[in-house]
Amino acid sequence: MVNQPTYNPNDRRQIQAKAYRNRAVTDILEPGSSIKPFVVAAALASGKYNEHSTVDTTPFRVGVKYIEDKHDLGTIDLETVLAKSSNVGMSKIALSIEPELIFNTLTRLGFGQVTTSGYPGESAGVLAHYSHWRPIGIVTMSYGYGLSVTPLQLVHAYATIGAGGVSRPVSFLRVDEPPAGEQVLEPRVAGSLISLLRGVVSKKGTGLQATIPGYSVAGKTGTAWKSSAGGYATDRYQAVFGGVAPASNPRLAAIVMIDEPSAGKYYGGDVAAPVFAGVVGGALRLLAVPPDATIAPASEDGVEQQVALR
Repeated sequence: MVNQPTYNPNDRRQIQAKAYRNRAVTDILEPGSSIKPFVVAAALASGKYNEHSTVDTTPFRVGVKYIEDKHDLGTIDLETVLAKSSNVGMSKIALSIEPELIFNTLTRLGFGQVTTSGYPGESAGVLAHYSHWRPIGIVTMSYGYGLSVTPLQLVHAYATIGAGGVSRPVSFLRVDEPPAGEQVLEPRVAGSLISLLRGVVSKKGTGLQATIPGYSVAGKTGTAWKSSAGGYATDRYQAVFGGVAPASNPRLAAIVMIDEPSAGKYYGGDVAAPVFAGVVGGALRLLAVPPDATIAPASEDGVEQQVALR
């Protein structure tokens, strides 16, 4: 768990109040598209959807808001909804299932409540009860607005999916043996979701730069406008990438959140995904986790291709 910029506690001159807090635990953010996998989890649990289901992404209107994607994607499957991060697709999926099921799924995954970390000042985030939801709120929540999470909550949810739907207590201290977990998602739902999220980290997805040579990755990008007085600032962003690796048998889950990226790029796939690849790739090698993908020669466009080993 790392926060930047940081400070040297031995040098009192450089300590600033805003650097004191552990942002990964105390700060909340609207997660943007990084929340989409968990809404899809509710859809898979409903029985109305499976890995091969398709969604018509024709733009539509909810109240006064017109929901559209940057490009017209037509009728696409769930993998493409996540890989292309279709807001229209997510909106139609969310509106087609019971709000109570979405709420219960998000709650079981730990959103709207503090974790078991015991860290002082940890935030519970914000997740309103489904009885207060309206259609426009369901739509915007399906692509990451109208709820708030901490990076710790978000990574715990990705870890739960990577563990086959088993939620285990969060601890900042070394434990002697694996803690008992609770099955909060059906294993088939968690397995299907991992399979779908592998498409995000592919040539057709938004998270290609999260590719780790020798390892398969399942994850999701997210980019959200920052809230400001009276609405949202359209020139200030938070970029996110969350995922697990190796996708075939997850060992690590990680979240990278970059607040107001300033290098001219701001999409999660451009600024957060490469950090995920560097950090998690290095950790997998330090832990001596066996590679689960072969690396093929670079294609004509210079992009390395990976083939999963099953």
